[in-house]
Amino acid sequence: MAAERAGRAGTSRRWRAAAALLLAALAVTLLWTWWAESHPREERRLRLLVHEQLRKWFPEEMKPADGWHGLYPRAGAAPDEALPVVLVHGLDEPGSIWDDLVPALQADGHAVWELRYPNDQGIDRSAEFLAAHWSDLPPDRPVAIVGHSMGGLVARDFVSRLWRVGMPGPGVAGVILVGTPNGGSEWARLRVWLELRDHFPTGEGRRFSLFAALRDGAGEAKIDLRPDSDFLSALNARPWPGDVPIVAIAGRLVAPPAGLAAGLATAAAETGSAALERELAAWWSTVGQDLGDGVVSLASAGVLGGPPPLVVEASHRGMLARLLPGDPEPPAIAPILAALRNWETRGRATAGQVPAELR
Repeated sequence: MAAERAGRAGTSRRWRAAAALLLAALAVTLLWTWWAESHPREERRLRLLVHEQLRKWFPEEMKPADGWHGLYPRAGAAPDEALPVVLVHGLDEPGSIWDDLVPALQADGHAVWELRYPNDQGIDRSAEFLAAHWSDLPPDRPVAIVGHSMGGLVARDFVSRLWRVGMPGPGVAGVILVGTPNGGSEWARLRVWLELRDHFPTGEGRRFSLFAALRDGAGEAKIDLRPDSDFLSALNARPWPGDVPIVAIAGRLVAPPAGLAAGLATAAAETGSAALERELAAWWSTVGQDLGDGVVSLASAGVLGGPPPLVVEASHRGMLARLLPGDPEPPAIAPILAALRNWETRGRATAGQVPAELR
């Protein structure tokens, strides 16, 4: 009996110790979350310091030259009249976002490269990564950049801060932003789940490892994507080169149902209140505007001072990627091809004009 009581007491102590450790971990997590949310600038500095220290401690393991990061060709050489294209993915994107766009670009005769960058690091560093690889592109023809989500911010920062006429590499024919949070996105706070998706094995053989995640950065990008971040404030205040056209494409996850306007008019007639119709219509419009593509609101997808974005009915990834193989072509692909054709035919002198089909 004494042995049995001693065994039960030991089990109880172990359970209490485990519960205490769990509560301590929860308390530390809550304290860190509270501090980080209240001090984003200091959090970014701390994350950057951690990343830099890891590079010093593990220089070989932390190098981005790991067979995954870099600039990779996705489609062959283009005919003289077709613009080359560089694709820049978003936050924690494993690479499949381009699987429907690349064949469409190739069918139109475009040479295509895909930039894979350490995308959890600061967006400014990702733009510098693009700049470091820009001279790897053929210099004889201007290149168009297509950026999805955060990749559009990388492209904007590169063109407005780092690229200049005469630097090694090609000129910039134009930039297309697809679902880019130019005004920021609160969804970046959930990047830990995207990180898991990013590092699961993919069709191209990327394997999960601790250093694979650390090479991507220490999460500075999450802070840069906040609507009030220092990065976005500086980016949106910086002038855009006047001779580089820019087109933004936004997604709307919730489209107005067929017959909505007629239904609201009927409701107003039956109640005798035109104000009710206006209020309901305004409420529904606000829902669609705020929800946007489910990640980026319609307001955030627009470029400050630029033309309003073209709105397509799709989710954040659904603008470019089919959910199922038999689904229709993603709706952002056609306007991307139209913008590229417009820049090809009009040339650099008139490329800043938005094509009529995109207005």
